[in-house]
Amino acid sequence: MRAGLVQLTVSDDPAANLPVTLGHIRHAVAGGAGFVLTPELTNGLSSSRAHQRSVFRHEDGDETLAALRAEAKAAGIWLLIGSLGLLTHDADGRFANRSFLIAPDGSVAGRYDKIHMFDVNVSPTEVYRESDGYRPGSKAVVAETPFARIGMTVCYDVRFPALYRRLAQGGAQVITVPAAFNHITGAAHWETLLRARAIETGCFVLAPAQTGFHPETQGKGRKTHGHSLAIAPWGEILADAGVEPGVTLVDLDLDRVAEARGRVPSLTHDRDFDGP
Repeated sequence: MRAGLVQLTVSDDPAANLPVTLGHIRHAVAGGAGFVLTPELTNGLSSSRAHQRSVFRHEDGDETLAALRAEAKAAGIWLLIGSLGLLTHDADGRFANRSFLIAPDGSVAGRYDKIHMFDVNVSPTEVYRESDGYRPGSKAVVAETPFARIGMTVCYDVRFPALYRRLAQGGAQVITVPAAFNHITGAAHWETLLRARAIETGCFVLAPAQTGFHPETQGKGRKTHGHSLAIAPWGEILADAGVEPGVTLVDLDLDRVAEARGRVPSLTHDRDFDGP
């Protein structure tokens, strides 16, 4: 299977972001990709909860989701929509950060709500409280496709190896990590974390990312790290997209999953222990 990782620099306007995303997906398909992946918050990045509330939609009325489902069907591809910000019916009014796996007939083959919320103090001037606006998911997801079993995660999840071990032991061969990784933590940790998750699980790790400066109509905007990565089950970097928006193509040989796990079968070596 040839995968196409789409790297984006979205604004806070879903309507303006959509045609750019569609163009990149078509470029990936023209390059032979049968599995195309977009980053976290493909529909838009914003630091303003009020603005998000004005432009986000519920899943059944989201224009980005409808258009990308139609595009997957027209192209006959598997499409991982890294995530969309969506309205929910929760009493506290928080959004969902939801990843979708779309089948070649346009149907939704998998949904995953980001479990771990980015509540961190990156620096004295960069403080994030994702849980103020987004409610966390509570269920790990492995989706079936004809070419691989896909474990679905999003961005900050990558710092929680227990989730990845659970996915691998649940049958995942490829794990997706769509992200809008902060430019400071990205420079320090992005590659190392992704390679570690691939090595620990013996999975391919595919991580399409947001990149660059994201302008906002309300707020100061933010910067993301870029460097969409494809990592092999043995930990090698197969592709690095750098910092420009675009498409990165990579061929996946699923035999490498069994090979890596055969050499180091650590997924079968769990032991109970006491303490601390």
